[in-house]
Amino acid sequence: MASLTQDRLSSPAAAADPHFAVRVWLWCVAALVFAMIVVGGATRLTDSGLSITEWKPILGAIPPLSDADWHEVFAKYREIPEYHLVNKGMSLEDFKSIFWWEWSHRFLGRFIGVAFAVPFLFFWATGRLREGFAKKLGVVLALGAVQGAIGWYMVSSGLVDRVDVSQYRLALHLSVAFLIFAALIWLILSLSPAPPPAATKGQRVLAGHLAGFVFLQVVLGAFVAGLKAGLAYNTWPDMNGALIPPGLFALKPWHKNFFEDITTVQFNHRLMAYFVLAFAVLNLALLAKAKADGRIVSSAAIVLGAMVLQAAIGVWTLLYAVPLGLGLAHQGGAAIVFALAIRHWWLTSNVQRA
Repeated sequence: MASLTQDRLSSPAAAADPHFAVRVWLWCVAALVFAMIVVGGATRLTDSGLSITEWKPILGAIPPLSDADWHEVFAKYREIPEYHLVNKGMSLEDFKSIFWWEWSHRFLGRFIGVAFAVPFLFFWATGRLREGFAKKLGVVLALGAVQGAIGWYMVSSGLVDRVDVSQYRLALHLSVAFLIFAALIWLILSLSPAPPPAATKGQRVLAGHLAGFVFLQVVLGAFVAGLKAGLAYNTWPDMNGALIPPGLFALKPWHKNFFEDITTVQFNHRLMAYFVLAFAVLNLALLAKAKADGRIVSSAAIVLGAMVLQAAIGVWTLLYAVPLGLGLAHQGGAAIVFALAIRHWWLTSNVQRA
């Protein structure tokens, strides 16, 4: 058995892919981050985010273990405005249902930290990381630690003067999660045994813009979520009978409408969806016309197809006023579209000089 294992490790296939184990580890971490994004959406959609009113990075991993523990955490929840103004009279059993969502979200964050840090140290100590790769992974690890602090920064905004978290802080929290996810995808691809195909500078610029526009749409979606704007204007393609709804840019100064006005926020999210779809069509058409490498053209087609499906899920979610299942599908779909856009961008990274 030992001889067989040694033969496999020394086989031509293993030698051709010396970073296989590192890539598998990073794929597992990326899958956990994807799960974290979805669970975070569930925490928001079930209004569970304020159920734990303290931040204990280590001891917080231990849930209530006795009836006395449950009454203690429930008493702390009954001190915040959300309980008095939204959930007055909530039973302990009802509180447990929202507590477990938030606890699971935080526990998953801790688990991801361990699942990243321990193998990272192992691969680094045993010299299995490509030169310069440890620094990049260190940045991702540091960003993950900062993300934990941002999560508490977000939660703390809803514990004193509000019954929900700040949409600004929610957008920051979700944006950093997507950036970590994108960084992992890029690093995984950079370890691929097959190099990206030849591309032109113009193709790389288009792909980079496409990924950037998808990320911007994610940020706009975070403001829709933070303001619960998906619960208004539940018609499509019009907004309660109007293609351009009355009340746009009603707030003063004007720039606050992009972040604080429900009508404007939802309208902008819709418009950006149309724009991103149109840009993805243009990207595919230009690649096909230029007879770009088949892998790049196929990637562009996959991104466009995923965007069409994501848009359909978005419309469906809106029409049914954001039920939990559809809301999670839409948030998870956004992460998948972004990952595909990042992959498409990476495929154009091998720019050939004319």
